[in-house]
Amino acid sequence: MIILYQNQQLNLQPMPIGALVKQLGMEKVIAGKVEGKLVDLSYFLESDAAVSFVTINDPEGLEILRHSAAHLLAHAVKLLFPEALPTIGPVIEDGFYYDFYYPKGFTENDLPVIEAKMKELAKANHRVERVVMKRDEALKFFADRGEIYKVKLIEELPDQEVSVYKQDNFVDLCRGPHVGATGKIKAFKLTKLSGAYWRGDSKNEVLQRIYGTAWPTQAELDEYLKKIELAKQRDHRLIAKKMDLFHIQEEAPGMIFWHPHGWTIYQEMRRYITERERVYGYREVNTPIILERSLWEKSGHADKYAENMFITTSENRQFALKPMNCPGHVQIFKQGVRSYRDLPIRYSEFGCLHRNEASGTLHGLFRVRGFVQDDGHIFCTEEQIASEACAYIEQLISTYAYFGFANVTMRLSTRPPKRVGSDVIWDQAEQALTDVLNSQKIAWQLAAGDGAFYGPKIDFHLKDCLGRNWQCGTLQLDFSMPARLGAYYIAEDGSKKHPVMLHRAMLGTIERFMGILLEETGGDLPLWLAPVQVVVLNITDAQEEYARKIGEKLKISSFRVILDLRNEKISYKIREHSMQRVPYLFVVGNKEVADNTIAVRTREGKDLGVMDVDTAMAWLQKMRANI
Repeated sequence: MIILYQNQQLNLQPMPIGALVKQLGMEKVIAGKVEGKLVDLSYFLESDAAVSFVTINDPEGLEILRHSAAHLLAHAVKLLFPEALPTIGPVIEDGFYYDFYYPKGFTENDLPVIEAKMKELAKANHRVERVVMKRDEALKFFADRGEIYKVKLIEELPDQEVSVYKQDNFVDLCRGPHVGATGKIKAFKLTKLSGAYWRGDSKNEVLQRIYGTAWPTQAELDEYLKKIELAKQRDHRLIAKKMDLFHIQEEAPGMIFWHPHGWTIYQEMRRYITERERVYGYREVNTPIILERSLWEKSGHADKYAENMFITTSENRQFALKPMNCPGHVQIFKQGVRSYRDLPIRYSEFGCLHRNEASGTLHGLFRVRGFVQDDGHIFCTEEQIASEACAYIEQLISTYAYFGFANVTMRLSTRPPKRVGSDVIWDQAEQALTDVLNSQKIAWQLAAGDGAFYGPKIDFHLKDCLGRNWQCGTLQLDFSMPARLGAYYIAEDGSKKHPVMLHRAMLGTIERFMGILLEETGGDLPLWLAPVQVVVLNITDAQEEYARKIGEKLKISSFRVILDLRNEKISYKIREHSMQRVPYLFVVGNKEVADNTIAVRTREGKDLGVMDVDTAMAWLQKMRANI
């Protein structure tokens, strides 16, 4: 048997791939690849093949480790709570979870107990063994054990054989691969509980989800937990409460009640984006918030997106609150005859959208039911795709930089299983976006099957100061919707042609982007965005008149300023406004009045010294301009 490894030919006897790993002395290997396919170390090599190895530090190795940790979690739960029924336990970013049907319900107090049992099982170093069963055999096996959810999963599988993994007395349905023994899982932590629905459908039974994380070493786990603790301290909901930005209440789940300070930030973000859109040739439009269902059927949304739409009825006609702006923009494009000379046409809209998200998924500004996108659609010819896409990417990168995000990655998402349009159109659309990305000479990743139902897309991900990735902007290439909705232009040869439609948003939703920005900055927003930019504080009543004059000068220069003339100790007032993250504090006492100066402090507590009023105003204007 000839094994090709790192361009070397090894003449070997048939053996498990784990035996080859031992021969080569590779301690950190936890899985192999045979002809590019991931396999367990127990996989038996018996014919010529190209082989490579996956270590615990490789991305694929880390996924295997975390998937194995999910099995370890289910094993521990079954020992402690025999009535609990395991369902599914996938890997997620930075960790894993496992869903259980357990009507009695777990509590937060159960997590340390389950974690202790997991450590006990890991220390026992149980062998993890892959077993292949015939479909009928597997159905009977899990049915006899009362594992009804495993039975349901097998019934959905088309395969006549399924694989299961055994560790001690625990058996789970899984494709694998997994670590060879539980002792490989050394550094892990259970993090939280939440609710979930079987198969993500709110019509199904409620499950309990246990989240966890696992890492190759304790040091890496400790570092991650430290980041999580920092993330908790930067939770945008806590920051918003301190800064009095917004609230949410039961009578309007997933809807935001904006307070004056929060609405100020919102309007400043919108103002900046509006200016950027104008520079890049967009014309702002506005479309109805409710449209008849028939239009959503023509566009394809009713078929592919109905479960996320709010439906209402009036005079025996069905309407839907718009979850997207695109069909409305097509209606504007269709008014009048368009020529190829008119293209490209760029529309932008801060459209108020509504999506019927499951209540269990709602989370502050990050997951809401009512929101506004900085939405835009470009109608162009096929020849204009590349130039329009490149211009948009330039606009997006510079916009992110202005908000303080320099680390941007891109991901090309291709055709999903549920989609509209022919394969020929999808081939053309995917190739066009691939060419755009390659022309930009920007590193990008492929996300096969993650495209929108009407076309492939480029998603733009931001990395924040805690190393978290956020998907915000998007560029979606659509050959289908204009045709479905009857949009056309007159081509140079006099024929009617359907335009290509580019769906794009930079921030994504203003609500979510604001949440990301609050957590990135910890509430220390740049001066131009801060809801209150300056507070003027007097030390005693004797400086009140002077403080009011300073405040008036700031207002005339369009600064957002408040006066704090309360009869409180100056140290108390400084501390309070610093907690509210006001960028600059102008303090005035008798000396400042006499010298026509102000003492300048920052929200971080830094004393910038005494400045004369005109110098302070000029300096503040430069800071506001982000210079």
